[in-house]
Amino acid sequence: MENLTDLGNDVFEIDTRMAGYSGITAGYLIRSERPCLVETGAGNSAEVVRDALSAAGIGPGDLATVVVTHIHLDHAGGVGDVAQMFPDAEIVVHEKGARHLADPSRLMASARKVWGSALDSLFGDLKPTDAVRIRAVEETGAVDLGGGRRLESHYSPGHARHHVGLLDSLTGDLYVGDAAGVYIPETADLRPATPPPDFDLDSALASLDRFRALQPTRLLFSHYGPVELADETLQRSAEELRLWVEMVTEAYDQRLDLDHAVAMVRERTDERYKALAPDADPAVAEKVEVISATRNNVAGIMHTLEKDSARG
Repeated sequence: MENLTDLGNDVFEIDTRMAGYSGITAGYLIRSERPCLVETGAGNSAEVVRDALSAAGIGPGDLATVVVTHIHLDHAGGVGDVAQMFPDAEIVVHEKGARHLADPSRLMASARKVWGSALDSLFGDLKPTDAVRIRAVEETGAVDLGGGRRLESHYSPGHARHHVGLLDSLTGDLYVGDAAGVYIPETADLRPATPPPDFDLDSALASLDRFRALQPTRLLFSHYGPVELADETLQRSAEELRLWVEMVTEAYDQRLDLDHAVAMVRERTDERYKALAPDADPAVAEKVEVISATRNNVAGIMHTLEKDSARG
């Protein structure tokens, strides 16, 4: 199946084809004794994910666990649908996200405020999951993959208050969600992911330090794909975050409104990314805008600076 890629050690990357795009959001199947899906993708990707799992030999009764790194709709929007399709799977999420999977009404209402009518075509709907099927993890947790293999969850806020990274005990693969930013495989660009309302620089940097201390062998990005140079990439992630926060802080101190702040940051950062070069493939640049929009990143940092200023 063309959207299923074997990454070795019974790990398969699934292109969830969010909003019809290819190479934007990945889910991962660990086809161990107790098969596990990491990230469901968006609600409108659920059938794509089901078909990919089927192609990998995982039928409705075979999936033991679904784990999401956090509850943003491009990562967990399909949980309710996937839970229905795979009725024996336990759903694992950080405790700060658990109630939103059981009752998504507040999450969907706030997402609709941000995305408006684009929400339906981008993500679709997050359907509720029966609370008895949800297991919440805290600072750390573990998912049994069978045969002595496990997925260890490590709380990693900064991008979102309900974010976890997941380390495979057999391979050293670290599923980084959005905590290390967005990786563009076509150009090897790495961009930050700092959306409102939860972004916090100190927490984000502490989470990256925590990831480095785990000494992963490979990073598996939800956007998008595997990266071998784990330590170097995590250091780059921290550098990107610091740089963007520095620039947005400068714009904030100059009392620039959001539009002008975005224009300033674009002017200063676009040249850092091959995907945004004048001669780059416009389709790749468009993907960058969908998964790591400058406006969204700047708005998230601005939101934090305003909160900090209000606290005085």
